[in-house]
Amino acid sequence: MRKKIVAGNWKMHKNAEETEDLLNDLIDKLPNDVEAQIIVAPTFVNLASAVDHLEFTNIAVAAQNMHQAEAGAFTGEISANMLKSIGVNTVIIGHSERRAYFNETDALLANKVSTALKHDMVVIFCFGEELKDRQDNQHFNVVENQLRDGLFHIENKDWEQIVLAYEPVWAIGTGETASPEQAQEMHEFIRETVRKRYGNAIAEDVSILYGGSVKPENAGEIFSKPDVDGGLIGGAALKAEDFAKIVEAI
Repeated sequence: MRKKIVAGNWKMHKNAEETEDLLNDLIDKLPNDVEAQIIVAPTFVNLASAVDHLEFTNIAVAAQNMHQAEAGAFTGEISANMLKSIGVNTVIIGHSERRAYFNETDALLANKVSTALKHDMVVIFCFGEELKDRQDNQHFNVVENQLRDGLFHIENKDWEQIVLAYEPVWAIGTGETASPEQAQEMHEFIRETVRKRYGNAIAEDVSILYGGSVKPENAGEIFSKPDVDGGLIGGAALKAEDFAKIVEAI
């Protein structure tokens, strides 16, 4: 049975003091008996303190990105080994903002995935179409290509360390809205795409998260869809009360 997961991507928010405050609020507000896996992804500079702070909780810590090289003259970058050395075992790769603002290609992301897997990390692999893709009815093709070129080089055994996160970029901050039915339609397509390449067992076991502006108001309906296994949460993850309500909805 595949895992239910709620992951909070904090992006470039929260300094050290604010991070500690939010973590304390989460510890206080999150239910103790939740069956879902809970993940938070603070900024790089607050990862080590977050790992220490959450040591005796059911909340895991993820990095928002990593470099594909083991080490080297890559000013400002962070390696998988560095993350592992501070107790971070999960990494988000391919987020839509990394693709859009930092020109990360599928080929580059494939290398990052390979490096993360080599270091026995769990990869939350992000992908999704933009507004023009949806308007041109190319959304399925775009998603299939992103999966094929960025992820489908991995071996069957590697899927135990993969979580998929679909981001409908066209419905994030654009004024457009993705319905729960549209989310289910795409998640079903994603699972079928994995099935065609890797077989039924892997397709049924992999968790597929929805990353399209999940809020307390819509989380329950979105999470009720059969192929939606949780959410990659952005803005709502920065408010402990909202994040807790989303976790409760799962």
